[in-house]
Amino acid sequence: MQQVSNDADLIVFPELWTTGYYLSKQAFEQLSETQEGPTINTLREEALKSNSIIISSFAEKDSEGRLYISATIIDQKGELLGIVRKSLLWGRENEIFEMGEIKYPIFQTLHAKIGVLICYEMEFPEPSRLMALEGAELIVCPSVWSVAASRRWDIQLPARALDNTIFILGVNTVGNNSCGKSKLVGPMGDILSEASDSREEVLLRAVDIKSLYWARDENRYLHDYRTKLTPGGKKIPIPLIE
Repeated sequence: MQQVSNDADLIVFPELWTTGYYLSKQAFEQLSETQEGPTINTLREEALKSNSIIISSFAEKDSEGRLYISATIIDQKGELLGIVRKSLLWGRENEIFEMGEIKYPIFQTLHAKIGVLICYEMEFPEPSRLMALEGAELIVCPSVWSVAASRRWDIQLPARALDNTIFILGVNTVGNNSCGKSKLVGPMGDILSEASDSREEVLLRAVDIKSLYWARDENRYLHDYRTKLTPGGKKIPIPLIE
């Protein structure tokens, strides 16, 4: 990771990259870690050493032994900004993991206001909309997205970016029935950079986060949005165009 982190302000890993995805419940119980586990502590050291923000998914076990698919957000000083738990589970995940709360926090980092959706959560339009209304500038999506769902990956990430005039970074695994194609999508829905569908690659791309405010001036979806449309009727102040 050190070679990459010399040039990276933000480093993101795929969903459950420390354990693998296609494991039994017993295997996940053995390999899962607490929020104070060795993987997170190591990543905190790496973040401080490389001066990079790190977002990493892991199999979490809480104090009562419940399992979650989680993601940790660590800032460039090695501080733990927060941990999110996957709130919408796909298929067999329901037999292994607990659902996290329907809460989608935004993390203020040095470079951007970042939200995290884990894999299947990106397939629903509401979480990303809620994040955009709360002021997110970038949504990161650690994933294990299958080959069979490859077309959805190609459609839904750009759709979420365009609908919310926001940057989307989808980080997916390759091999073992995963479709790869990690991609950075701009706020106009354009693919700014995309990795291979079959080889492990590092996606490195410079981003002008503030350009999303130009996009919001061009496509005034959030400006013209009515709070009555917000899922659940929650009234959220709409971010001003800067």
